[in-house]
Amino acid sequence: MKILKNVQKVPGGLMVIPLLLGATINTLFPQILNIGGFTTALFKQSATALIALFVLCNGAQIDIKQAGKPLYKGIILTLTKFVIGAFIGWFIGKTFGHAGILGLTPLALVAAITNSNGGLYAALAGQYGDSTDVGAISILSLNDGPFFTMLAFGISGLANIPFIALIAVLIPILIGFVLGNLDEDMRKFLANGQSLLIPFFAFPLGAALDFRTILKAGLPGLMLGVIVVIITGFGGYFSTALFGKKRAVGAAIGTTAGNAVGTPAALALADPSLNPYVAIATAQIAAAVIVTAILCPLLVSYLDKIDKRREKVEVSA
Repeated sequence: MKILKNVQKVPGGLMVIPLLLGATINTLFPQILNIGGFTTALFKQSATALIALFVLCNGAQIDIKQAGKPLYKGIILTLTKFVIGAFIGWFIGKTFGHAGILGLTPLALVAAITNSNGGLYAALAGQYGDSTDVGAISILSLNDGPFFTMLAFGISGLANIPFIALIAVLIPILIGFVLGNLDEDMRKFLANGQSLLIPFFAFPLGAALDFRTILKAGLPGLMLGVIVVIITGFGGYFSTALFGKKRAVGAAIGTTAGNAVGTPAALALADPSLNPYVAIATAQIAAAVIVTAILCPLLVSYLDKIDKRREKVEVSA
């Protein structure tokens, strides 16, 4: 029975399917996961610890030796995602408050927009870019996890994020970074955690949800995915002009990674005033993960065709 392969066929399946499974059990049989012992510890209460381990594993993949053009590209693309997400979150938050507009909260917007699917970016960069584009993932991977979202909320004043909370999120990343650069074998060992841990923190995140909340994501969740693809996809595309010319591969940042689903809960730990918005933001981000995984490759392919057509015209002119 090919369980893993079937799960991986679903966009963001490693994250989304366990999340929905956890939500299903919590909706229909909420007491099953509260029997105590290892069962409750793993399937109900482990999300925060496992997300921390996940970002440590991601930090180990950042190569300090990665310099030059890949470093430059990574910084530009990462800043593009961050600036767009921070500005939109700040504007919506200041104008409409934490409740947001059209059902979309600043918490969901910033968490989804500032994050990107590193695996999908790497795959698209390999297909439509070159080795320097693929190498940019070493910097782009910094936006995995809640750090940049916390930073955006703290800078914009949308939340009261203590400085120590930012440091607390950064420490696992730094520990992973140090371990990975001190020992290449350690980097390879920790790389397994990038995919292995996802379903295990996705399930307890889902176990904190009720399907009635997920259904509320509805249209706003779909809208969130489209916003991420269009705004950050085209933002990434035009930012590649800083590399010499616009290139379709820049639009590959127009995604939201499955791990972003855990960001609202992480922010609420730092600022409990965000707690009322965590459930709906989590559901909307889960929807956006699927939407961006489907639409972003289509956008990159479309822009690549336009670029090639333009290049042919320039050559013949």
